[in-house]
This record gives sequence, structure tokens and C-alpha cells, in this order.
Amino acid sequence: MQTRFKKGAKIADILITAVGGTLSVGVMLYAVYHFGLSEAWPELVLNLFYVACLVMIWMYFFNSRRITTQQFNYWCSISVGITVLLRDILFPPPLAFYALHLMCLILAVLLLCTLTYFYARKNWKSYTKRNLWVICIIDIAIASLYNLDLYLEPTDEYTNYLLTEIWIRPTITYGLVACFVTEKE
Repeated sequence: MQTRFKKGAKIADILITAVGGTLSVGVMLYAVYHFGLSEAWPELVLNLFYVACLVMIWMYFFNSRRITTQQFNYWCSISVGITVLLRDILFPPPLAFYALHLMCLILAVLLLCTLTYFYARKNWKSYTKRNLWVICIIDIAIASLYNLDLYLEPTDEYTNYLLTEIWIRPTITYGLVACFVTEKE
């Protein structure tokens, strides 16, 4: 099996994404099992999109003939965009402070706009590394604000699972950006 990337650092970026994403999705699937489908069905829906992204990253990494760079670009962008729309805009989690909620909502809309702007353009190979890293940085900022909110609220049995779920998407966007930064070169 031949990989798309030859440099050790690029392979490490994809492996970090794959291992981190797979463990996180596994923990969230266990949470769905533990808390029951009636309680945790939104996580199951989000996990379907996360698993789709992880599978496409693996297919892209192993240079599968079934997925072209354009298809990888399009479908991963759609999957991440749907998760942003569902988790952060349409069904945002209740936060302790309205200011945190508003900041998360603004950043989620900004992330959706940057995904649309950067990934939907026809000349996607003309992106600079800085443009691509903006996507990952915005997603990390959203996750950090959610993380801050969890530390400000009292902990319960859901806290550990929520901390895991918060960081799945930034891990996946890190892998997507790592793939595109490499493709750019």
C-alpha cells in the first residue's frame, strides 16, 4: 500500500488526526451506549459525520483511487460544515454565560463562512498555508470556549464525555488542513 505523503512530519500529522479522532469517536460511541440512544442521539448523528471524515482522510492518505483530491476537498468540507451547523448553530449546547454563547455562535458562523470561502472555490490549490490554518485556529478557539464553559459549570457524569466531544472536530480539521497544506506544496 502506497501513501500519499512521504515526509515523516506529514505522516505524523495524519496519524495524530487518525488516532485522536478514532479514540474520540470511540469514546463518544461508548457514551451513546452508556447514556442510551434517547439521551445521546445527537452525538450519534455527529459521529456519523466525524467517521465519514476520518474514513476520507484515510482514503486520501493511502492514495486511494476511489477518492480524488477534489472529492476529498468537497465531501470533507461538507461533513465538517454540517457538524458546525448542527452542533454550534442550530442546536448549540447551553452555556453558563451568554457572552460565551454569543462568542461561540459568532466563531461558528465565521468558521462556516471560511469553510465555504476556502474550500468551495475552484482554484483551491492557490490557498496559502495561513489561509488554511485559519480554519483550524477558529475551530480550536470554539473548542477552547466550550472547554472554558465546562470548567465554569459544576461537573457531572456528562462532563468527561463533553470534554472529549468538544475536541473531536478540531482534531479532524487539523488533519484536513494538514492534508491540504501538503497538497498545496
